[in-house]
Amino acid sequence: MRLDLKEILRKDGTIPFSCTTDLSDLHFSAISRFLSPVSASGRVTAGAGVLTLTGTVSAQAICLCDRCGREFTREFRIPLDLPLAEDPQDAEDPDLYPIEEDGVDLDEIVSTAFVLGLETKLLCKPDCRGLCDRCGKNLNDGPCGCPAETDPRLAVLGQLLEQE
Repeated sequence: MRLDLKEILRKDGTIPFSCTTDLSDLHFSAISRFLSPVSASGRVTAGAGVLTLTGTVSAQAICLCDRCGREFTREFRIPLDLPLAEDPQDAEDPDLYPIEEDGVDLDEIVSTAFVLGLETKLLCKPDCRGLCDRCGKNLNDGPCGCPAETDPRLAVLGQLLEQE
């Protein structure tokens, strides 16, 4: 979706926006599928010769836990606070989003903000215990039956304790 900025390029003001973006063509290792389209809303504000896009990107998805592999539902809310570049020379700056033909491509901005706003590790719960590295049991369901592994460097000390 293209957002026309002609109204505020030459004078101070605000333009609201709202859009949905389909990110089904992007593949995320921890996201199985989206339950709703990725949506964004906010406003573009012009003041003192600077244009700023502020708002929120939100989506709901089925994710896979990076520790235990269990599916869980997650609501994403990623804040937007992005400067827009009106000058073509500034358009090469990766921190600025270019204004082309008096407008911006909201789909590109929303998809980039969503990808950059994702956490590097998605967990089903903050204290997820993961899987046992020997038997593969999900430790969130309770302890597994594997014996405690002793450090081979301390095995000699264990033998001394057994002799007593």
